[in-house]
Amino acid sequence: MTTTDQQDLRGAHLVEADLHGARLVRCDLSGVVMRGVEFDGADIDAPWLLDGGSLLVNGVDVVPYVDAELDRRFPGRSQRRAGDPEGLRRAWAAVEATWAATLERVAALPAGTVDVQVDGEWSFAQTVRHLVMATDTWLRGAVLGVERPYHPVGQPNVEYAADGHDPAVFSDTEPAWDEVLAVRAERVAMVRDYLAGVTAADLTGTRPNPWAPEHQETVLSCLHTILEEEWEHHRYAVRDLDAIAAGR
Repeated sequence: MTTTDQQDLRGAHLVEADLHGARLVRCDLSGVVMRGVEFDGADIDAPWLLDGGSLLVNGVDVVPYVDAELDRRFPGRSQRRAGDPEGLRRAWAAVEATWAATLERVAALPAGTVDVQVDGEWSFAQTVRHLVMATDTWLRGAVLGVERPYHPVGQPNVEYAADGHDPAVFSDTEPAWDEVLAVRAERVAMVRDYLAGVTAADLTGTRPNPWAPEHQETVLSCLHTILEEEWEHHRYAVRDLDAIAAGR
């Protein structure tokens, strides 16, 4: 059975249900309780758990272990929560170094690899385009207050239009990879230049949340969001590059 419509299964009690091979995308599973379940080979991706959430497996909260393992796999990721200007500058330098190495890897792959999608996820090119949008949202829009912050090559979230924003600002065709790289390089330099001059006092300033303007965010929290976006989407990107290389 394939279901595409939004379903409300809150409070459902499923007994001996067969969900083998099911794929759940953008589903709210908070507070779900599973008992006596077959879980071999399950693949969970829930990055928001790492922000103070919990996931109990056989009574053990595995979130701290997952976070530590990701820090081990991706050197520099542990700096993403830096709270002072110098720490943020080091954190961004780590992001730049990591992405530079990954872009070198991609450049050595067969032509067209950047447009390959794995299991319906964004392609590498779309992921990079999304990071352009993330920078435009949280630096150009939120922190700097640019009225029209978005570049057309940006890749919006699926729920972007539902948030009341005009999706027409973004290109409805796939831009050339060279153009994506050029815009991405501009955005990377934009963050670097901002951090070069940011002060501790600047970090405590507040801005309207770009998705919920009635709520205020500190400049520091906006920068933390940019760093989170960079590391999470890098993880997705290399995961899919590994799958492509393995022929999966």
